[in-house]
Amino acid sequence: MDTVIHEMTKTILLIVAALFPIINPPAAAFIILSLTPHATETERADLARRIAVNSFVILLASLSVGAYLLSFLGISIPVLRVAGGLIIAMAGWNLLQSSDDDSEEETLPEPASHRHGSLRSKAFYPLTLPVTVGPGAISVAIALGTGTPRSGLQPVHFIGVGVALALLCITIYLCVRFVAKVQRLLGPSGTQIAMRLFAFAIFCIGMQILWLGLSELLNSLHPH
Repeated sequence: MDTVIHEMTKTILLIVAALFPIINPPAAAFIILSLTPHATETERADLARRIAVNSFVILLASLSVGAYLLSFLGISIPVLRVAGGLIIAMAGWNLLQSSDDDSEEETLPEPASHRHGSLRSKAFYPLTLPVTVGPGAISVAIALGTGTPRSGLQPVHFIGVGVALALLCITIYLCVRFVAKVQRLLGPSGTQIAMRLFAFAIFCIGMQILWLGLSELLNSLHPH
């Protein structure tokens, strides 16, 4: 029994520790808020639920079959990390370079019926993929999927994966659901500071993933 609990706990901690910094739910929530400024509380709750469910499905698919898909396409994990790192770093850089005036521009709100349909259509792309679960998170999830125990997956590992992804997606839901209230507490200046800090964190995460992929590619050129 102790071994089962130990294995499940190790699986949960490994997945959460690897994916949480890359997904960065608070940063993703602020980006989603900037893309959906006129959403009501009800619409934001529905959007948060859809994004959390979509994120769970994408991460589960990446962990379970992502490695086989990459093998079929002939794409290596280091190349995926380089590509994902570039995209994440560019997204963080663009957020860092965006002017405060652009983010403060007022736009006319859409009619409620049109806005609700528009939010639903955006729930998967771009709000889930790539804003919340981007190439970096997918590449890490695939890498975790390829690092399964040599003795094969046991039921305890499936339970651990399910619990870990549920914890991540609950965090995503809470951040997206209540980010507007956090924005009101921070005020305009505090929100801008938080956005810059999150953008810098996203840029650094992208560079780290890029460097990890490049290091593996360079080491493959000079085998020891």
